[in-house]
Amino acid sequence: MKPSAFEYHRPETLDEALGVLAELGADGKVLAGGQSLVPMLNMRLAAPHHLVDINRLAQLRRIEVTPDAVTVGAIARHAEVERSAEAERALPLLGQALVNVAHPTIRNRGTTVGSIVHADPAGEMPSVLALLGGSVQLASATGNRTVGVDDFFLAPLESATRPGELATSVTFPIPPPHTGTAWLEVSRRHGDYAVCGLGALVTLDEDLRIASARATYVSMGPTPVSVDFTDLVGGRSYDAADWAEASRLAEASVEPEEDIHATAEYRRHLAGVLTGRALKAAAAHAVARTEVAA
Repeated sequence: MKPSAFEYHRPETLDEALGVLAELGADGKVLAGGQSLVPMLNMRLAAPHHLVDINRLAQLRRIEVTPDAVTVGAIARHAEVERSAEAERALPLLGQALVNVAHPTIRNRGTTVGSIVHADPAGEMPSVLALLGGSVQLASATGNRTVGVDDFFLAPLESATRPGELATSVTFPIPPPHTGTAWLEVSRRHGDYAVCGLGALVTLDEDLRIASARATYVSMGPTPVSVDFTDLVGGRSYDAADWAEASRLAEASVEPEEDIHATAEYRRHLAGVLTGRALKAAAAHAVARTEVAA
């Protein structure tokens, strides 16, 4: 199929882009990587009257690492984030999750910010942002604002981005020292959307006891689903935690829906199995990072 007719805009500056978006309002759709948008256009699941291509806005192609966060600009490709050694050192979870995003060809073109703004609950990057408690920076012709992840994802494929706004970057906070992460998922084929997936984060204290533990799930609800296990395993040594009990809590906490790929019961079972494995792996990762730092 081919998309419905639309008018194409290619601004040269951020100010020009914001001016065009302000003029178009709800009739305008931003094109960055296009790996989600273009298929939707071709299948006529989306039919905007105007496309605003932001790929010439070079200032939005940044990957900035500070002691507190990793900030990714709107046209930075998944592959660029995945291959950033500085981002990997600061926040290994980004690389752990990104290798599961579709296929290399898709990651070479698709953008991390675009994936988050697309707000697909089956996508990895929205869950990464949720697990880390990140935020999205939005700009418009009338001003800028930052929206925290708890307020950003509203429903499947629906975010807090308003007509006329452009998501210029996302910020992933760096967790405290002695923190380890892991990403696990099950899909019918590598590169397919996950039947179930999750990112796990475990922070240890100086005695290698668990200070906090939580996970955020993919394909388990209309938006990323987070579960905090700290009350269950907090205070225990990393190698003596009851990960099986955490698995049972995960199963009780998620409410997946059935589809053509898996029953709700199977998704719930996967959430439990993967939770125990991922939390254990994240704790081991925390120990390894602590030893390296020492």
